[in-house]
Amino acid sequence: MFLSQSLLTNRALAGFVSLLGVRMSDSRTYFGSCLCGQIKYKVIGELESFFLCHCKFCQKDTGSAYAANVFSTKTTLTWIIGESKVKTYHLPSTRHAKSFCSDCGSAMPNHNQEIGLLAIPAGSLDSELGMKPYAHIFDSSRAIWDRELETIMKFDKFPHE
Repeated sequence: MFLSQSLLTNRALAGFVSLLGVRMSDSRTYFGSCLCGQIKYKVIGELESFFLCHCKFCQKDTGSAYAANVFSTKTTLTWIIGESKVKTYHLPSTRHAKSFCSDCGSAMPNHNQEIGLLAIPAGSLDSELGMKPYAHIFDSSRAIWDRELETIMKFDKFPHE
């Protein structure tokens, strides 16, 4: 769910959220939940970075081309309901982790307590984020089919509905 942590040192990972000193949002409260609604959370504080991670770990744990995660070392995460349903998988021999709802499988925030870094899956937020991703990371691992997508057809709904 967040970055290919096995490729980064703790110090580099903590510094990564403030890459080039970019300040992504002001301090405020954000709410989020899982697909089935059994987990709800709030995050209070400043969101520092928003990256689209194309590493192989994020491709596998999202089942997609990349993970869209917001990062912060300056926030507080509170589980409103369903904390006992949050499960975390740690990939052996790496620092890569994914937190998810044990009922519906939705990606949930993950707090790396060792370095104080919170990774929030952007799609789990119910609140408007109000920022765009800062960058694609691990772009050298980008899926071949995830290139030049601006040229393909777009539909507002499922085709043929």
